[in-house]
Amino acid sequence: MLTRHICWYVAVLTYHLKIMASMMKVFLILLQTANVLQPSIPQAAGVQVFPPVNFTLTVSALAQVLLQWKPNPNQEQKTYTIRYDVKILSPVPEEYDTKKTRSIQTAALHNGFSAQVRTLLLHKDLQMRSDWVKEELPPLPGAPETSVTNLSCVTRITVSSAVSLHCTWLPGQRAPEDAKYFLFYRYEMYTEECQDYSKDKWNRNTECRFSVTHIDPEEIDNVIVIHINGSSKYAAIKPFQQLFKQNAIEKVNVPRNVTVFLEQNDLLATWEKPFSPFPEVCFEYEFYLFNLKSGNKQILKISSNYFRLRIDVTSRYSIQIRANHHICCTRGFWSDWSEIIYVGQNKHEDSIAWILSVLCVSMCCTFLLVAIICKM
Repeated sequence: MLTRHICWYVAVLTYHLKIMASMMKVFLILLQTANVLQPSIPQAAGVQVFPPVNFTLTVSALAQVLLQWKPNPNQEQKTYTIRYDVKILSPVPEEYDTKKTRSIQTAALHNGFSAQVRTLLLHKDLQMRSDWVKEELPPLPGAPETSVTNLSCVTRITVSSAVSLHCTWLPGQRAPEDAKYFLFYRYEMYTEECQDYSKDKWNRNTECRFSVTHIDPEEIDNVIVIHINGSSKYAAIKPFQQLFKQNAIEKVNVPRNVTVFLEQNDLLATWEKPFSPFPEVCFEYEFYLFNLKSGNKQILKISSNYFRLRIDVTSRYSIQIRANHHICCTRGFWSDWSEIIYVGQNKHEDSIAWILSVLCVSMCCTFLLVAIICKM
């Protein structure tokens, strides 16, 4: 009897579980159907989203591409807002949307450029997107491994508030010995070719200097475009392009008017920020302290232009300071070290010098006395 009741309860429980499973399945199907139907509501109302037409990519300057397209003439507008999704695929992926039908991108183009665009239809909380339209630019022509390598550039702000530019590079591994390289820089819409080169032992240009440029010293995040092409009798030299953030390649000037003195047992140092249009808060410093007596070295990071440190007054020290942009202003290259300043006296060295001086005077007097006696 007990076994029969248990079997009956198990049968009832199994029946209810099957009903619940069926209801859950129906619920999931309805939910999935709702999700599928939601985006297609406008289509059900007769609205379609068409991709843009006449999408083109045009090189408008060194390392600069103009993306252009036109609205699809079949696109119904009515009360809808039309925007465009733009996706840069290479060389550096990027996505954004815009109301305009054109966009300008700065990118290194030596390995090609590709992008795609689609129509974005907006109405209240509803968004609909068309298919993508894709275009691409082929890589710049030239033989493999003939373009320059290890390109490095540095800018400096001169006393006259101009910006100089210095770039170095290595020839491509498969570049012929007669390869000639030519460097151009572009800043905003201004482009200039280098006129001052240094050469390697095969007479190939491997270094370029601009003593004055059109780079604005007061800008921070502007991009400097470097383009290097070349020529050879034996191979087509592949061009190379690289983008540099302006502040990231600035060689900061040396701190000015460094003053160091002793105040009882403390060493005090003050200085002025490097020559630059940026304010004091944009700089940080490294303070190099060398104890000539013990040989101990210290490099201390300082965020202000004032420094105070307890030292051994019986020792003599050499001091140097250098500067860089603070991290909030985009780091550049550390400046050169300032000229060495000495402070303090080495008591041990002073005593030795005094003893040597006494000995020299004594020996001179002795020789003079002997000479007088011999003469007499």
